[in-house]
Amino acid sequence: MVKAVLRALAAALVVLSATITTPAHAAETLPLTEAVDRLPLGTESRDGYTRSSFRHWNVGDDPTDGCHTRAEVLLHEAVEAPAVGANCRLEGGRWFSYYDAVTVTGPSGLDIDHMVPLAEAWDSGASAWSAQRREAYADDQGQEASLVAVTARSNRSKADQDPAQWLPPAAEAHCRYAAEWVATKLRWRLTADEPEVAALRDLGDRCPLQDVVYDPAP
Repeated sequence: MVKAVLRALAAALVVLSATITTPAHAAETLPLTEAVDRLPLGTESRDGYTRSSFRHWNVGDDPTDGCHTRAEVLLHEAVEAPAVGANCRLEGGRWFSYYDAVTVTGPSGLDIDHMVPLAEAWDSGASAWSAQRREAYADDQGQEASLVAVTARSNRSKADQDPAQWLPPAAEAHCRYAAEWVATKLRWRLTADEPEVAALRDLGDRCPLQDVVYDPAP
């Protein structure tokens, strides 16, 4: 009788273990200075780049909600939620653009910025990716830092520049911006060139309390 019970328990444990999925990866938290040191050095090349190499915006994280990635990010980051109409048309709402410390009412004044611009990603390793992986990058909502709603003016001022060439107009945003830039590069295993790393190290020295949280991409 006891042996039969033990066999039943063992079988149940086997079934239970088969139904538990172990996470393939877990988010890491590092001081900014240490995170910068993890960036692989590389030489950038823009040969062959076109923006169309990165398909965006796709159906988003929830294909059933009728919203593409841009709208989903706007809904997620809204300080005051907009009204959602037919075909996921957004009206009203309020957002805070941390790049320039500006409050924006209505979605038309906002861009969704790729923290590491598509061209910079291409330069840093994405040129070797498949089209599917580039699409996953361009529409990445798996990490808070990857896509950010900011004023169109600040996003277009940034263009495809890295932190050696451009930092947000709001000085108080620099530490967060550096951390989110590094988090995105580490998440997608993108390289950084020497001027970029030097600028990030300088920011790390000026932001001793800033942590970087990143979740490696699948």
